Amino acid sequence: MRILIIIPAYNEEENILNTINNIKSYKKYSLDYIVINDGSTDKTKEILENNNINYVDLPFNLGIGAAVQTGYKYAYYNNYDIAIQFDGDGQHDINYVEKLIDPIINKEADMVIGSRFIDNTSDFKSTKARQVGIGIISFLIKILSRKKMKDVTSGFRAVNKRIIEIFAANYPYDFPEPITNYALVKNNFIIKEVGVKMHERVGGKSSIRFLKSVYYMFNVCLSILLLDLNKFGRRN
Repeated sequence: MRILIIIPAYNEEENILNTINNIKSYKKYSLDYIVINDGSTDKTKEILENNNINYVDLPFNLGIGAAVQTGYKYAYYNNYDIAIQFDGDGQHDINYVEKLIDPIINKEADMVIGSRFIDNTSDFKSTKARQVGIGIISFLIKILSRKKMKDVTSGFRAVNKRIIEIFAANYPYDFPEPITNYALVKNNFIIKEVGVKMHERVGGKSSIRFLKSVYYMFNVCLSILLLDLNKFGRRN
């Protein structure tokens, strides 16, 4: 199994080196990684270059969806079997990679979501405002798909080769996690949630602020209702 970790990074000078060092320290599986530097204006690129970190440099800030899709294109064209999304801000814990990829290796799931809410593994849950928004989005997906997913906005996910191909061709630029979770489950892909530990961001700024939480929730729900499911294939 060839496994790639996709790390989108925008202005992560305070976190990116520790994130990479943590990935390199992981010994259970052989992991490759690629950092997608999304037009950072701080010293992120300088840190990547000075430490010989494998990265793709986007010419300007394209947003999280485009950055992650760049990683999936890299995974597809380099023939990886599994791709893992992993934030560059230090929130995701490399020690839970095994829980994400084992169900894929064992053909029990096409995608595995690292969840803060499925059990008590993670003490850090996010802000109250975001938790309310996540709950509403999760409820909408359950109504439309009859599938309950608790952590629908989690960016800590692993996917198999078929989904790598789909995401390389079609990936939402806005609200990618809840939209793709919904699209895949509606198209009969098997999605599993596993409990993981997540950490509060150490430095830098989140892309979703408190004042944007309601706007985010409303637009995610609207995007799901208007989504063209045909773009995301069907499970064979």
